[in-house]
Amino acid sequence: MPTSIRGGDQLPPAAVSAVGLRKAYGDHTVLDGIDLHIPAGSVFALLGPNGAGKTTAVKILSTLITADGGEAQVAGHSIATSPDGVRAAIGVTGQFSAVDGLITGEENMLLMADLHHLPRRDGRRVAAELLERFGLTDAARKPASTYSGGMKRRLDIAMTLVGDPRIIFLDEPTTGLDPRSRHTMWQIIRELVAVGVTVFLTTQYLEEAVQLADRIAVLDGGRIAAEGTAEELKRLIPGGHVRLRFSDPAAYRSAAAALRGTTRDDEALTLRIPSDGSQHELYAILGRLESAGVEADELTVHTPDLDDVFFALTGATVPDQPKETAR
Repeated sequence: MPTSIRGGDQLPPAAVSAVGLRKAYGDHTVLDGIDLHIPAGSVFALLGPNGAGKTTAVKILSTLITADGGEAQVAGHSIATSPDGVRAAIGVTGQFSAVDGLITGEENMLLMADLHHLPRRDGRRVAAELLERFGLTDAARKPASTYSGGMKRRLDIAMTLVGDPRIIFLDEPTTGLDPRSRHTMWQIIRELVAVGVTVFLTTQYLEEAVQLADRIAVLDGGRIAAEGTAEELKRLIPGGHVRLRFSDPAAYRSAAAALRGTTRDDEALTLRIPSDGSQHELYAILGRLESAGVEADELTVHTPDLDDVFFALTGATVPDQPKETAR
């Protein structure tokens, strides 16, 4: 069974929800009964290795393909019985750019305005506003084929926003981008959420999920292996501990006697106590030290990182992370 960590019993209203979503191609099951609950105005990251089913989930929820089983609602509309209602409320940016390189950035934007049936004047206004917002005004009348990868990705998202969607699906939006372009994309996503847009993000980049997402689900083999905040997911993996360092040997010995189950380093005068790093456990450790009349010189909390979580939950190697370069 998947692990899900949620605070409280009452779930906030969902912009996207799914129960038992399934999809198979022949004998190959891509999604094997996934459940989702994504609150409005939040960023949800679906994290997983290649072939885990991330893009299939996006395609189903955006009505590009149909599910074999289960139910889902997007913006209050059923993907099965009200696909037009879903499409009217969403924007989708796929793994591969929808930008037409043979025409200019401005023409790409105006084409999207026409597809959304905006009046000509409104279309030009919206296109100009979005081109400015995404820093593309100077390049607006140049062929999109001359744009850098980061510029094309910004134009792609700008085109997605022409219809003013309240829910946006971003399928691996920063794959292949350099660090500067990736950070620019992150800032764009944060700005969208700040004005109430819900973002459903798929990614292989662990850092991206940590930086952006309110909640993260790890998808593996078509199933949700675990879901929670980054910190909650880290606590699922054993290996977390609290490290106490002392300068006074007597205090060190007293602390070792007061704290059971510790790993001692008599030379460094440090104690290592297994812990999930939660506030409750820290209070308990500090309480036992106080009762013994002992004060540590240094306390540090160590928890597994999201790399460890990914490896433990999927059994796969940690996906390649983008390398930062000096600038």
